[in-house]
Amino acid sequence: MSNEAERQILVVHLLANDGLCTGCRAWWSRLTPYPCWQVNWATSRQARSMTAALLGGRA
Repeated sequence: MSNEAERQILVVHLLANDGLCTGCRAWWSRLTPYPCWQVNWATSRQARSMTAALLGGRA
C-alpha cells in the first residue's frame, strides 16, 4: 500500500455538516459517523510511516 492510497482515502472521506462521513455516503450509501474506519486506517498508516522515517526504519 502506498502513501498515495492513504491520501486518496483522506481526500474523499471528509466530515459532513451532519457529522457523517461523506465518502462512505457517496461510495456505499452508508450513514457512517466520522471518522470512519477508512480514515482511522489511513491516519494510522501515515503516522506509522512518519515514525519509521523519523527513526530511520522502513514503513
